[in-house]
Amino acid sequence: MKTFGPHDQLNEFLRGEMSAVETYPMALDKVDDISMARDELLVNLKSHQDRVMMIQEAIIAAGGEPATGSGPWGVFAKAFEGGAKLLGKKAAIAALEEGEDHGVKDYKKDVEDLDSSSRVLLETKLRPAQQQTHDRLSALKHRMS
Repeated sequence: MKTFGPHDQLNEFLRGEMSAVETYPMALDKVDDISMARDELLVNLKSHQDRVMMIQEAIIAAGGEPATGSGPWGVFAKAFEGGAKLLGKKAAIAALEEGEDHGVKDYKKDVEDLDSSSRVLLETKLRPAQQQTHDRLSALKHRMS
């Protein structure tokens, strides 16, 4: 059984955030240039971009090497991209919400594999920000229904 070190777990989180950063622009293509939905998607995208930077900095500060791509998480982004051309606005928002759901679950598991400073980052910044992006997207989806 492979054990994860703190850098490995942070890199898993990083890949998930990179996938979100890759996916949001595809959904933004589906919404009007001037709309509340667009504004909310842009806020979520910025939040994911900020988390990418926070996690990269934490990995470097701990002497690790940050992942350079979304890795397996990129499969979600690629699948979304392939379907985005066919998806309508509501379906694109629903697909993003599924990604946000997955992010919430990710930040709740494997916490014990983190060192104390990484755990503090997770508890005080990453998890609350993920919950906010999830809740914002969920509310948007329900308003569009």
